[in-house]
Amino acid sequence: MLKSKHLIGLENFPTSDLNKIIDTSFKFKEILESPERKAILLKGKTIVNMFFEDSTRTKISFTLAEKRLGADSINFSSSTSSVKKGETLKDTIQNIDAMKIDGAVIRHGHPGSALKLTEYIDGSVINAGDGSHEHPTQAILDMVTLKEKFGKIKNLKVGIIGDILNSRVARSDIFALQKLGAEIVVCGPSTLLPSNAKQLGVNITHNIDEVLNWCDVVIGLRIQLERMHLGRIPSKREYHSEFGLTYERVSKLKKDVVIMHPGPMNRGVEIDSKVADSDNAVILDQVLNGVASRMSILYLLLGDKSEKL
Repeated sequence: MLKSKHLIGLENFPTSDLNKIIDTSFKFKEILESPERKAILLKGKTIVNMFFEDSTRTKISFTLAEKRLGADSINFSSSTSSVKKGETLKDTIQNIDAMKIDGAVIRHGHPGSALKLTEYIDGSVINAGDGSHEHPTQAILDMVTLKEKFGKIKNLKVGIIGDILNSRVARSDIFALQKLGAEIVVCGPSTLLPSNAKQLGVNITHNIDEVLNWCDVVIGLRIQLERMHLGRIPSKREYHSEFGLTYERVSKLKKDVVIMHPGPMNRGVEIDSKVADSDNAVILDQVLNGVASRMSILYLLLGDKSEKL
């Protein structure tokens, strides 16, 4: 099993645990592609999915992973809970923990919320995204997708394009890629790059064509349209022109570049439909690998140590 009890972020997560999750994900991928599609390894375990922000892929992926493992899965919705009546997050969590749960998956708008949750429950906590801090399970499914595609991650050249400043996916991807020995370049307008980008140990450029000609893999990030009022980019049209993964750009490349995107995609803004739907794109592979990798995470955190997969 893992050295860690929780999965809060990848910055300080043991590399050995990260590799174990990735390797185990491929075993679950085989199970998902079998007629049975189940591995009843968490029977009797109860997991609560606590989503305080909207989610489609991540929430469905975790719920499906839990059901495939035979766990009892409960979906908590803040919009229909006592939080709406003024109950504090602490009281809500402690009431849930009193019902004897084994683990909790949390998505919350505030950085550090997943770590705070560990103070209030005895079970394992998995961070499904905390503000602009980290989204470790997305990064792990990205690593599984890369290893599946290339057979390795060490020395891969990876470009990350877009809103690095606000992206929890970018932060977790950077931490994971660094631990696994990849080279990383981030690219975007200066207003969407963090002031400490160099401290993160990545190279920086504002030239997307330079990145595309250099990299083996490009990860396009969602432009957070809900932040457009902050004026960090002049317009969607200008962003698309300067930093978009356009068909014109990609089709001119002299080598095949693998295209990734964590979703949801803004087609015609950060990526063209022709690129997203091309043979170079592994975006739907990422979705299936999301279920496999989350099964791996849940099994390694909550499974019986005496029961082998």
